[in-house]
Amino acid sequence: MRTDELPRVFRAEAIDRETSAYNAQLASIRATTPKVYDVGAVRMREIRHRQWLAEGGPSSLAADRTIPGPAGDIGLRIFIPEHVAGVYFHIHGGGFVLGEACASDQRNEGIARGCNLAVVSVDYRLAPEHTYPAGPDDCEAAALWLVDHARSELGSERMLIGGESAGANLAVVTLLRLRDRHGFRGFAAANLIFGVYDLNGTPSGPLLGDEALTLNDRSMNWFSDQYVPDVGRRRDPDVSPLWANLDGLPPALFTVGTLDPLLDDSLFMHARWLAAGNSAELGVYPGGPHGFTSHPTPIARQALDRVDGFLKSA
Repeated sequence: MRTDELPRVFRAEAIDRETSAYNAQLASIRATTPKVYDVGAVRMREIRHRQWLAEGGPSSLAADRTIPGPAGDIGLRIFIPEHVAGVYFHIHGGGFVLGEACASDQRNEGIARGCNLAVVSVDYRLAPEHTYPAGPDDCEAAALWLVDHARSELGSERMLIGGESAGANLAVVTLLRLRDRHGFRGFAAANLIFGVYDLNGTPSGPLLGDEALTLNDRSMNWFSDQYVPDVGRRRDPDVSPLWANLDGLPPALFTVGTLDPLLDDSLFMHARWLAAGNSAELGVYPGGPHGFTSHPTPIARQALDRVDGFLKSA
């Protein structure tokens, strides 16, 4: 979007009726939904896994395999369409604490079939059992495996990377690690959806306050405490890539909603991506809370259509 279009996106009247109605449902559901900081990581993982099974479960296109990692085998969830025009390395979200590759099956199958991309989603180690740097270490190892095996095992050496929320953070960290540690800059594009890029926090979190529907400042702080208990490390670019040297990174699409407490993370990172001389697009969706791309709303469909177009053309 053009810069002069942005102010209109943030106005209340820009939120469509379907999104407003769905957000009202979310607000009522939130009152009875268990909070991760109350029930803990293990219990919340169980709740989310049962929810995934109830809402569609595994894809028939998905196949599991393992590769060697820095602390044992790493699980990969792989989707190979009939025609492969590229490979998309996907990193799931969940605050570095929750989530699993299989929970993204339906979306990753859609990307595989609709964009002709082999999709590889990584099951990286989660906090608090495995604090930083376990997660990014696993993502780095999986990305390096792809560099060596994408053509021979998946049919293409054209590679893209992306993720949602914590997964977007880990996608950027993986790009930086491959650039700095291995001299590799071969990813063609980065699909970065409502990412967290500064674990110290940005103004949109506390300013949004009670309007946050699916992620609030308290839960974000809890996730950060599990992932990087040492507060002094949270400005490390390997933890908070907003503080990194972003030179030489691929074209990126940033996607975020206006009711996301991580709104500023995407606004700031988009600006820094451009300032580093990279190409970047920004999609801001009126009324979108954190995780809105999984909701049955027009803005979710618009956002996913734009992502698919970006992945196809990158």
